[in-house]
Amino acid sequence: MLSAIRKIVSAETEVSYFPDGSDLKSADVVIVVIGEEPYAEFKGDRQDLNLAPADAALITKAKAASSHVVALLYSGRPLVLSSALDQTDAFVAAWLPGTEAEGITDVLFGDHAPKGKLPRQWPANNEQLSVDHTAGTSLFPTGFGLTYGYLTRK
Repeated sequence: MLSAIRKIVSAETEVSYFPDGSDLKSADVVIVVIGEEPYAEFKGDRQDLNLAPADAALITKAKAASSHVVALLYSGRPLVLSSALDQTDAFVAAWLPGTEAEGITDVLFGDHAPKGKLPRQWPANNEQLSVDHTAGTSLFPTGFGLTYGYLTRK
């Protein structure tokens, strides 16, 4: 992702990388890349799909340091986002993009608009992970999808 961002922005744009979220005060926009650890088959099975505490803390740190926060979520399934969504100005579920990130930067920088729709609800909590999906109102309903362009290149 970092290489793709550096590739797409102008030579005058400063791109800094702070994996621990330190020294973000001077940033105009902070892009926080979060997500699940790689897994395959049953090794990814888990009962608690809350966003990792370290990822949630990184978003909180970014919001405290910058007025504009974009979160980019890499995952193989919807995760329970809790307050992370409210602390961001833009949130992109990039799913599992593989080894290339230029398609994601095309969306982040407004060159192409996303056009996907959720095939099932995005849970607001772990209780909604049951088969009947009736434990309260989902965060996003089946069929939800947005299209937009957030960042612009200078």
